[in-house]
Amino acid sequence: MTAKNREKGQQSGFEVRTDLALEEKESFEGDGGRLSGVALKEWNHPEGEIKITQVRILNKKGANAMGKPVGTYLTLEALALNQTDEDGHREVCDQLAGQIKELAGAMVKGKEIPSILVVGLGNASVTPDALGPEVLGNLQVTRHLTGQYGKDFLKERNLPSISGIVPGVMAQTGMETAEILKGIIQETKPDLVIAIDALAARSVRRLGTTIQLTDTGIHPGSGVGNHRHSLTKESLGVPVMAIGVPTVVGAAAIVHDTVSALIRTLAHSESTRQTGKWMEEMDPEEQYELIRELLEPEFGPMYVTPPDIDRRIKDLGFVISEGIHRALL
Repeated sequence: MTAKNREKGQQSGFEVRTDLALEEKESFEGDGGRLSGVALKEWNHPEGEIKITQVRILNKKGANAMGKPVGTYLTLEALALNQTDEDGHREVCDQLAGQIKELAGAMVKGKEIPSILVVGLGNASVTPDALGPEVLGNLQVTRHLTGQYGKDFLKERNLPSISGIVPGVMAQTGMETAEILKGIIQETKPDLVIAIDALAARSVRRLGTTIQLTDTGIHPGSGVGNHRHSLTKESLGVPVMAIGVPTVVGAAAIVHDTVSALIRTLAHSESTRQTGKWMEEMDPEEQYELIRELLEPEFGPMYVTPPDIDRRIKDLGFVISEGIHRALL
């Protein structure tokens, strides 16, 4: 989609839901991938099938175009996450640890032994939204060791003070996540918050195979749980790193991709070429709105998740928690 068509789509309310900055950037490929105020860097790990993409939103112009705050967005894409492959998972852990360490170091400059609060967002009872609680279930916390063995225990061993919390969702607690975290932060005074969340993607192929890190925190509308209050440095008073994995994709987005493939198929046949041409001439937002108008009255705004989401959440929970351990411990 070109920038002109994308702007037109935003004005008309057209949006294919995604929480990934990488997918937002890809929507500008019709302009050659160039976008003022946004810098893109890509590289592949030489020993594994892992692609890392860095999207940096540099200024307000870039933020307005992307619909996301100024900051750094790192994306790791690895098909090994979709498989029961211990060696592949280990390699992803190593790469994730490196990116977490670098990003955290930039966010807590000058803190030799930082205090870190890890927050597992989401609903443990809803599998696609259970990534945060799953990560916290594997997390090794250290903050309590100070109380047990003395204030110098962690410092002598060069260990960070790590604490964790699963705040639940409003339907369970009656409180906004931000309200809960403000109270915890006021008492424990961490130097950094790492928030783990399940995300929504635009592309089915990224479900469970993509990990996004950002130094901008979490904003309203992000994640499967649609947190209404932002979790950012401005709202919580401390820097917030967000780590997320897409676990759902909108049904309308799937149909939209299917229709695009159908258009290409129709264009290859003489008997159906005119039909394909008519559909192809529609703007992408017109195609998407037509699909929504057909789907949502019948089925509502549905989201789709992989059939093996239970296994994927379990594996991802281990990979992300181990990545945090290797980065911090």
